[in-house]
Amino acid sequence: MGNAMIYAGIAIGVAALAGIMVYAHDNQENYLRDDAVLAPAAEQGAFSSDTGMVQLNKEQWHEDPFGDRAAEVRAAYESGG
Repeated sequence: MGNAMIYAGIAIGVAALAGIMVYAHDNQENYLRDDAVLAPAAEQGAFSSDTGMVQLNKEQWHEDPFGDRAAEVRAAYESGG
């Protein structure tokens, strides 16, 4: 009996969280303006600010700057050296 109550509580909690997420999503869609446009970074991948101080590239976060060094270390480890 005790386990059934625990499982029922988990099921009710999951259903409640799912309901909250659906409500929040639908509620947020009500606040999107019809003339809303994507930010330049979302469309192009890179953009600069109007002041010229910031330049962002959303693709740079997908690159591994230490990929070559990691490959060398792994090769040395696998070869036993």
